[in-house]
Amino acid sequence: MSEQALTDPEARPVLGESRARVLDVLRAAGDPVGVQDIAEQVGLHPNTARFHLDGLVDAGLAERRTEERSQPGRPRTVYAATAADAPAGQRSYRLLAEMLTSLVADTMPEPGKAAETAGEAWGRYLAERPAPSQRVDAAEAVRRLSTVLADAGFAPDEVADADRPVIRLRHCPFREVAEQHRDVVCSLHLGLMRGVLDEVRAPLKADRLEPFVEPSLCLAHLAPASARARGRRAR
Repeated sequence: MSEQALTDPEARPVLGESRARVLDVLRAAGDPVGVQDIAEQVGLHPNTARFHLDGLVDAGLAERRTEERSQPGRPRTVYAATAADAPAGQRSYRLLAEMLTSLVADTMPEPGKAAETAGEAWGRYLAERPAPSQRVDAAEAVRRLSTVLADAGFAPDEVADADRPVIRLRHCPFREVAEQHRDVVCSLHLGLMRGVLDEVRAPLKADRLEPFVEPSLCLAHLAPASARARGRRAR
């Protein structure tokens, strides 16, 4: 991969559907708005809304501020869209991803396992935990997982067989890095799916991820979770 591809300041960010909607709400608001307000207007979990807001900040399309308050209490973090013609400056997040992934791959005794553990934590963070009384069946678990994957930019297809599903992922948001460090990045993605399914107390588990079966297609294989695992999730 060339240095120009990693650091090209003329490259324009490509926004997924959810992130584009978040940006539209920011631009329509005029005044800075908080995470909860954005989440309610766009119909996202607050953690997912924050994820997209921070992504817009990284892309130079929004800015993060501390709300001015005249009353006691901790001030909120609020977000505002940047001016359309504001100079964004050079940002090299792909280069940063390459550097950090190389660090994990070169220094961790089990880089794949470390990446999977980190992915699980992010999966739990991004998923919306159902109410204690709510039972999540296989179809609902696939729907919830697919929503998180879609919001993260994986472009998942709809799943026909919810009992032993395979989710076809049409886009890898970290493809260039994954091609260089497949063990780390694909393990991170597998962990992400496992974390989501664990958080929603799904009767399914992410069994394995089959990367790049076609140039723009990965397959996420799900399988029934053990009764013991389901019992731990219900606590």
